Amino acid sequence: MVPDSNIMKAVEQLGYRVTVGDVATKAGLNINLAEQGLLALASDAGGHLQVSESGEIAYLFPKNFRSILRNKFLQLQLLEWWAKVWRILFYLIRISFGIVLLLSIALIMIAIAIILVSINSSNDNDSRGGGSRDTGGGGIFFLPRFWGPDIFWFFNPGYYDSSPQRQRTFSSSSERSQMNFLEAIFSFLFGDGNPNADLEERRWQEIGVVIRNSRGAVAAEQIAPYLDNLGEGYQREYEDYMLPVLTRFNGHPEVSPEGEIVYHFPQLQTTAKEQYQQSLQAYLKERLWQFSQASSGQIMLAIGLGALNLILALVLGDLLQGGIAAQFGGFVAFVDSIYPILIVYGIGFLAIPLIRYFWVQWKNSRIEVRNQQRQEQAIALNQADANLKQKIAYAQQFAAQKVISKEDLVYTSETDLLDQELERKDQIDAEWQRRLESNS
Repeated sequence: MVPDSNIMKAVEQLGYRVTVGDVATKAGLNINLAEQGLLALASDAGGHLQVSESGEIAYLFPKNFRSILRNKFLQLQLLEWWAKVWRILFYLIRISFGIVLLLSIALIMIAIAIILVSINSSNDNDSRGGGSRDTGGGGIFFLPRFWGPDIFWFFNPGYYDSSPQRQRTFSSSSERSQMNFLEAIFSFLFGDGNPNADLEERRWQEIGVVIRNSRGAVAAEQIAPYLDNLGEGYQREYEDYMLPVLTRFNGHPEVSPEGEIVYHFPQLQTTAKEQYQQSLQAYLKERLWQFSQASSGQIMLAIGLGALNLILALVLGDLLQGGIAAQFGGFVAFVDSIYPILIVYGIGFLAIPLIRYFWVQWKNSRIEVRNQQRQEQAIALNQADANLKQKIAYAQQFAAQKVISKEDLVYTSETDLLDQELERKDQIDAEWQRRLESNS
């Protein structure tokens, strides 16, 4: 079985010497899963067990354990190879939408130009032959009257220079995006991913830190700002929302003489090195969705090119009516054959971001409600009344921190058991002497 990547990452961040509680807190993992994962990792990566006099266990790992595992597990090698390949593939996917947009505009423009030049040449021949057919204005700008102003103003090289506001948009360094334009097209269409993809991981990590900061004993009100769905009525009164926390971190309730319940987590009280208070947000805050991380200039340019693409597609569709493509053949016939794809792409390019914009607003409104609810729990904790303060004070009776130092070790798998006994000879003799004196 391939070791858990979250456990490996936690071991590295904690300095390669850890306890189950350390890893469960750092990675936000279930205590039992963390214990099983550490045992498997120690077995596969050549880790060592260190046992203290009180029976607590620390795990020591070599700093090159990833290399050891990589050589041992083909699947890890494949995963690392795929991660590199996927980064390249995903980048190509991101820029492909921008390339398709530019290619669509180019194809449509060339097809329109071919048709208009051919029609113009045909009309010139008719005029020389004595015909008086109206071409709708003549020249390359032959277009149906209902299209209004000349659409080719989009191609005016001085268009952006003529608009001071647009010039400021593109020259402002404060609004420039680090992504290139092709990446910005993808961001405009589909956004930049879920900002709360790691929400559950953050939730359990922060709950673990709260418990650690309280030295392994808390009241439910200290955990509430990091949870959702606290329930109503008796469910909230009896603190049913603490059950998943107890299950995950192997905690158990303790009842005060006044009948108040607090929660004790013995396994989170054991650590490989002394733990200090960690800074933490007052409540779990979900991040709001962004429509796009592209700059405002890139977004405006994407909208402009999308509108241009759709307008050109509609113009081309009007010119292709009556089976005119069959008369030209070749390139025009090819564009005519893929015209349904071009028009669907043109509509979708503008419709998808529009739909997504309203979806993002709805999603953010829900997130703000949840953040507000958690913030209210944090405010209630900060403004604790006498009963809550008494409850937290009672919980601190169970607070403790057990640090497994090297001086406390009675066994380690790093060295032979006989060698360890010889090293601890003086300590063992002193212990026997103490016992003899106490009995006499």
